[in-house]
Amino acid sequence: MKTFLNRNRSHTRIKEKLIKGILFLASLCSVFITGGIVFILVTQSLPFFKTVSLTQFFLDTQWTPLFSDAHYGIWPLISGTFLTTSIALGLAIPMGIIMALFLSEYAKTNVREMIKPALELLSAVPTVVYGYFALLFITPLLQNWIPSLSGFNVLSAGLTMGMMIIPFISSLSEDAFHAVPMSLREGSYAMGATRLQTAVRVVIPAAFSGVTASVILGISRAVGETMIVAIAAGMQPNFTWNPLEPAQTLTAYIVQVSLGDLPHGTLGYHTIFVAGLTLFLITFVFNVIGHTFRLKFREMY
Repeated sequence: MKTFLNRNRSHTRIKEKLIKGILFLASLCSVFITGGIVFILVTQSLPFFKTVSLTQFFLDTQWTPLFSDAHYGIWPLISGTFLTTSIALGLAIPMGIIMALFLSEYAKTNVREMIKPALELLSAVPTVVYGYFALLFITPLLQNWIPSLSGFNVLSAGLTMGMMIIPFISSLSEDAFHAVPMSLREGSYAMGATRLQTAVRVVIPAAFSGVTASVILGISRAVGETMIVAIAAGMQPNFTWNPLEPAQTLTAYIVQVSLGDLPHGTLGYHTIFVAGLTLFLITFVFNVIGHTFRLKFREMY
């Protein structure tokens, strides 16, 4: 009997070690994939920086690498990326958090079960559809109030991007609000606080790490968006902070050049990877900042 039990235990230990090893390898997949992406971006960007100095790259305010009079200043693409992202977040963050608070603190169960899937359905709409929605509906609508608005502009692209990422922020924020213990709400009500005061002063601070994670996901989604900005914002690399003008983002430039006939190994070809590396670094910085905020507020609450 003891021999049989010992065999079962040894078999169980072997199975546990095998499962543990498989799970460990699975967790390493994301690390290897990220490392491979970084390796490709860096190795393919090095030939570009052997020809173009960092001074030209960071101080020049023109980006025309495919013209005869070539300029390699990355700031026009960065300004277009940040401008569209800022407009999108200016719409998505307050709207997403307000919707999440309503679903978590005010809506009845049947209303919540009806609204939340409908809201999340927006994230399933292809981005090319959003792009033409911005070009053919949002832009003409804005031109009714701003007659001088260009047919391709950053404002309509940013607003449409904001509509697109609202479900990401609202869904994750609502899950974070829903996870706050009911005892915190009951304690707030016992102190005489209203439902709004409880939501703003108790629920949001307690769930701030989850809200931060949703905002960081929204930022990453907005920075990496391609089709909306390629269709609605125009493909002109203007160094501008005016949302009424056309502009080009890092992702839109990658799409533009990838569709061309540039020979492999040319300087213009390597600019694709330089733009991709810049985009990766921007997203990485935002994720580090968001992780720092999350840890800070998790310790506080």
